[in-house]
Amino acid sequence: MLTTNPFDDDHLREECGVFGIWGADHAASFVALGLHALQHRGQEAAGITSFDGKHFHSHRAEGHVAGNFDTDKVIRKLAGGSAIGHVRYSTTGDTALRNVQPLFAELADDGFAIAHNGNISNAMKLRRTLQRRGSIFQSTSDTEVVIHLVATSQFPTMFERLTDALKQVEGAYSLVVLTQQGLIACRDPLGIRPLVMGKLGEATIFASETVAFDVIGATFLRDVEPGELIVVNDSGIRSFRPFAKADPRPCIFEHVYFSRPDSIAEGQSVYEVRKRIGAELSREAPVDADYVVPVPDSGVPAALGFSQACGIPFELGIIRSHYVGRTFIQPSQEVRHLGVKLKHNANSALVAGKRIVLIDDSIVRGTTSVKIVQMMRDAGAREVHMRIASPPTTHSCFYGVDTPERAKLLAAQMSVAAMADYINADSLAFISIEGLYRALGEEREAASPQRCDACFTGQYPTRLTDLIDKEGEASLSLVASR
Repeated sequence: MLTTNPFDDDHLREECGVFGIWGADHAASFVALGLHALQHRGQEAAGITSFDGKHFHSHRAEGHVAGNFDTDKVIRKLAGGSAIGHVRYSTTGDTALRNVQPLFAELADDGFAIAHNGNISNAMKLRRTLQRRGSIFQSTSDTEVVIHLVATSQFPTMFERLTDALKQVEGAYSLVVLTQQGLIACRDPLGIRPLVMGKLGEATIFASETVAFDVIGATFLRDVEPGELIVVNDSGIRSFRPFAKADPRPCIFEHVYFSRPDSIAEGQSVYEVRKRIGAELSREAPVDADYVVPVPDSGVPAALGFSQACGIPFELGIIRSHYVGRTFIQPSQEVRHLGVKLKHNANSALVAGKRIVLIDDSIVRGTTSVKIVQMMRDAGAREVHMRIASPPTTHSCFYGVDTPERAKLLAAQMSVAAMADYINADSLAFISIEGLYRALGEEREAASPQRCDACFTGQYPTRLTDLIDKEGEASLSLVASR
């Protein structure tokens, strides 16, 4: 059978990535390159929609950007000087072509294409209301709710209708929208999901991360601010703030894992922040060992910071194969067990007889940690200690990250000591939530955190309407904090 690589099963899934450009010849070519740089944010599907001044053109496909958008034949069909694109990992809706973005609709007086990073936490309630009014949905994606809200709005202009739609939406969204009148970029009032703005010659660009600008030689201008809506067309660039002012709560896990380390997030190098996280972790949870070993690749920057702060040598005790896809054939239980080594293998000559500190970004279900620790022991490690560059993941995310239900989160079910026994480590420690904020140069305000850290604390920044409707207010262990 075909299955997902077991080392991918135990990470929080990246949400999605968006890219939009206005005012460039062969705009779709730049979008395809930008999506390559954002591929880490979603590997299930990709899509591009362009506009040539008269007509919209779309190509969407399951799988990676490479192979689907690397041919002249595909790019030539995506004509025009403006385009938007999307890479997807499904957080709502099944994995099917009908859910691949950008979603496109012919509205009464304009075409409307939308690409969305985030998750609408009242989408099901809005969907039921719209269906009762006669709306017919073509996908199971929460993003389609925005299209129907725009289509049924009574405001006269596209800008006003989109604003009207978004004022009814709860949760997280960073959007790029392409219409005949221009390109619109918008970030939710709390700024939970990232969105940045750049320039390439006379063209204006928006993307989920700055690394997408690097690959096309564009200049990073600034973050799109929380609650900001930017319209770009032939008349210029206009910025609006149509929503009620709110205290921003950007996702803290972007710095821990989601963003590429070579991106700049909120004015800080993601790579340097992750090194500082490792340094804080070494101060909070020191250990006597021979080598600091990262779980590649996400644990590398934190392991470097840990090593430099404590003076224990950094070594590659686990070697990762970069030629293994996300899926592979597992015809039997025996081969399924051996398949673990397709992606990671112990550097036995280094590890044997040594005391090892393993650094990883998180523990979700614990399945990867069990396999990695056992791999070190099988390679002859004398002691295996594990240090995690984030606090224990105790709560699910409802803002665009595919997190297991809380009952499947190891830290929600066990103490740290019990988790150490479960993964068979000599010791286990996580960075504290305060230490994580210190690595960002901040001090956490317990009553009203500056960031969305709900996966660690349960302090959700918005009302979780669909979850409350499903489970009932009283059954929720922690309801959204205001």
